[in-house]
Amino acid sequence: MANCIRCGRQLPALTLGKKICQWCVQHEAAQRGELEDDVKQPVMAAPWVRGRESSISLTQILLGANVMVFIAMVIASDFSPGQLMRGFPWQLMVHFGANFGPFTLSGQWWRLFTYMFLHGDLMHIAVNMWCLWDLGALCESLYGRWTFACIYVITGIAAGIASLGWNPGTLSVGASGAIFGLAGALISSFYLGEFSLPSFAIKGTLRSLLFFVGFSVLFGRVMPGIDNAAHGGGLVSGLILGALIARLAPQIDKPGRRVSILALMCLVVLAAGFGVHRWRGSGFRFGSAGDGQGNVERRISELRAQTQKQPNDASLHNALAQAYFRKGQFPEGQSELKRVLEIEPQNTPARLELGTVYLQLEQPAAAADEFSKVIARDPNNATAHAAMGVALAHQNHYEAAIEEYKAAAHLEPKARGLYYRMGMSQVQLKQHDAAIASYLKEKELNGDAADLESALADAYEAKGMTQQAQDARNKATQLRNEQTD
Repeated sequence: MANCIRCGRQLPALTLGKKICQWCVQHEAAQRGELEDDVKQPVMAAPWVRGRESSISLTQILLGANVMVFIAMVIASDFSPGQLMRGFPWQLMVHFGANFGPFTLSGQWWRLFTYMFLHGDLMHIAVNMWCLWDLGALCESLYGRWTFACIYVITGIAAGIASLGWNPGTLSVGASGAIFGLAGALISSFYLGEFSLPSFAIKGTLRSLLFFVGFSVLFGRVMPGIDNAAHGGGLVSGLILGALIARLAPQIDKPGRRVSILALMCLVVLAAGFGVHRWRGSGFRFGSAGDGQGNVERRISELRAQTQKQPNDASLHNALAQAYFRKGQFPEGQSELKRVLEIEPQNTPARLELGTVYLQLEQPAAAADEFSKVIARDPNNATAHAAMGVALAHQNHYEAAIEEYKAAAHLEPKARGLYYRMGMSQVQLKQHDAAIASYLKEKELNGDAADLESALADAYEAKGMTQQAQDARNKATQLRNEQTD
């Protein structure tokens, strides 16, 4: 069907001659003064001019929910303003509901929803909320509140499934997958839909959307840590959903068609989730802490067969490493982690775990080498600095170890056991005053512990502080008795 060259509205079939709709013809005649004063120009509202739903938009509610979750994460982590730029700890994001293959594919499917409201750092949430404010308002005004809500959730879940399929071993958080879904739906609607706007306004908005998508994809390819699979999944599902609505259910006063389209898209996304689960899930279903030895051995056998079929799948090698560790086969698990790093050299969790395995195998020099690679790539990784301190202390490099502990304490002041380890290295250098201060700082931050009180007693005794040493030893004995009761 032809479209009006003025406003872009579809014209009736078999329209001949100049392709201008009747509304534009009458409007232009009125502009030239060719109509009588009492002739009324019909008012044709833009599609996004709806009835009065509420003074608070759903876009504002979504934005507020994201911000509130971010504040809750800040409170839970005791972050300082400077640390907000460096990002939340991996464990905290998993606790709050990040999309992470080993957990999501093992049955925690709710993470495909909760991950959309989590963000890794201040810049992450700032950029996403800026995009949500602009695209969300436009999408909500175009489709109406509840259709907009369904598009946001469906495309966000589709983005999470795409992320699991592409790299299930990567932790994914953020609203950007759903935001790309909104962009995709708007692109389809502006390209295929009917509007009471001038064509130049539609084309201008469409160009802006295409530029946003193109720039974001290019930026995601050159910057590490960006989940391009989630962006792609959100964009593709949004394009499909927007096209179906624009062609089959553009009228907001006919909800039956829209409900059918949204239900159909839910089934498609559900089927995609089952497909990814069958494809990727087997590598992560090796059970809980209660699994028997036979289950672990069977899982190792299954994973070894899968890694032979897909030798370049880092997530399968990582799952096999975890299975080996559960069985106590650390050298075999170590080999699998090395394979993970051959495939994904920038996989920080795998490199930290490999360094920890080296420590368990009493190879501190090799552990220090792995931790140094993490620090070189991410100088603000507190875990890497603390682990490097342990590796150096094992090699009797106590001064260097103390410096690493101090760096970790600067980045994550309340890390448990950090000041205790620092005090142990200071004792080796006979810096007893500094060691006592470190032990007391550990008590202040993380409470009493029997081993901490014993170490404190030794430091007091070395200083000749007999009474304080006896009090600390009594406290250590009391804490051990409480543990055995």
